[in-house]
Amino acid sequence: MKYLNLALLVLFPVAWFAPLMRAAILPVFGMDEISVVTGLQSLWESDAALALLVTFLAVFAPYAKTIGLALLHFGLLSPRALPALEVLGKLAMADVFLIALYIVIVKGAGMVTVETAWGLYLFTGCILTSILISWRSRPDP
Repeated sequence: MKYLNLALLVLFPVAWFAPLMRAAILPVFGMDEISVVTGLQSLWESDAALALLVTFLAVFAPYAKTIGLALLHFGLLSPRALPALEVLGKLAMADVFLIALYIVIVKGAGMVTVETAWGLYLFTGCILTSILISWRSRPDP
């Protein structure tokens, strides 16, 4: 499990730059790819409070949890910290829910075409893998 967790230290940054979705007002003119990073850039320009929340949920929470689990696996962090790490993982999963919700809302608008891209699956897989690793990292009773 500890090596799978270390792989997440590489996979999370890849997922942040990978396309989550493609969107266009009229698909005839081509579709723009949206990643976590490009989405955050747009949010910082329009709504700093929401950008701060999404930055925490999408970037800091999952990466802090992954680093915390690595420290736990290598004996540098007490197992008592595991509940706090699990909370960070759940917060990160909330971000995936928000992305899915935005896709559903935009698709319902009718004027916009939205397609999910491979980065959404990678990001979701990273979050779910992190939750599994923290679950498997619990000390035996």
